[in-house]
Amino acid sequence: MTEAVFNEDKFAELQGKVMGDVGGAVGLFMAYIGDQAGVYEALEKKGACTHIELAEATGLDERYLREWLSSNAAFGYVDYNGDSDTFSLSPEQAALFAHDGEPTCMQGFFQAVVSQYETCHTAVDVFKTGKGRPWGEQSSCCFCGTDRFFRPGYAANLVANWIPALDGVDALLKSGGKIADIGCGLGSSSILMAESYPGSQVHGFDFHAPSIEAATDKAKSVGLSNVSFGVSAAKEFPGNDFDLICIFDALHDMGDPVGAATHIRKALKPGGKFMVVEPMAADSLADNLNLLAGIFYGFSTTICVPTSKAQEVGLGLGAQAGEARLTEVLHAAGFSHVRRATETPTNMVLEATA
Repeated sequence: MTEAVFNEDKFAELQGKVMGDVGGAVGLFMAYIGDQAGVYEALEKKGACTHIELAEATGLDERYLREWLSSNAAFGYVDYNGDSDTFSLSPEQAALFAHDGEPTCMQGFFQAVVSQYETCHTAVDVFKTGKGRPWGEQSSCCFCGTDRFFRPGYAANLVANWIPALDGVDALLKSGGKIADIGCGLGSSSILMAESYPGSQVHGFDFHAPSIEAATDKAKSVGLSNVSFGVSAAKEFPGNDFDLICIFDALHDMGDPVGAATHIRKALKPGGKFMVVEPMAADSLADNLNLLAGIFYGFSTTICVPTSKAQEVGLGLGAQAGEARLTEVLHAAGFSHVRRATETPTNMVLEATA
């Protein structure tokens, strides 16, 4: 066996990339702190100012602010003027760091990553032992971060693009239909559909009771009467004759996705549609070696596969299952027709019919 030769140039290139990743990890943590403390919003509102002026406006410690602003300036997250010793946010920086709820804002993504570091000892134990980890044992920061990350994408695409891409569904829901949102989490997708289709009834289900409580409170706060939430596993949710049943970025987390999809097929009325929204992925690892896939594989390692393995069957599809594998699952559940209805850079949308 020929011994591999150490290549100094390749080492230097890889070392530079890793240092960039370390910088990104620190920058992400700084961005999370700034988000939780409301610094980005305050800086955008105040405009160019010194750290002392920003401390007065926010009530935060000026010494901590100086270090935090300096780190952000070094990473390019805020602008710094050396002549006036002032800091400011450009429109582009504000869009990324300060505009919560808009598709440009990355804070939900940051929060989801931080949640995994928060419980890193558990993640290591799960990885070493091979045991499952129930969704409910994740950090509460994970629930909020996941919802916060996906919500803007749903707001931008669900009603405008995804549902209209399904055959005949948009018109049906506008005239009044029956929808089930399975694995609805904190209810953002359910509430969005209820707001957009006031003549339709939306039923959100999730097996995590605290999420359902939060979703119910959220629906009440916006005064919606055409949406309801209940605690139920995907294989056991009540009701039938649904016109549309949806699963958003959650089928791969289920222990028995075939069983869940089978129950969904039986709960649909004749001609009803099953919309499966999953993370964008190629069908082979060789075609899936890119930055986004690397992020999703990472989350899959600590969240998705452990959640699946903690449930019955524990199939462990993972967040990068790909269209071909997902289609196999849907065919096994009795759906005879599966097609990719549409896509975004981060998601694929499959339409399944019996």
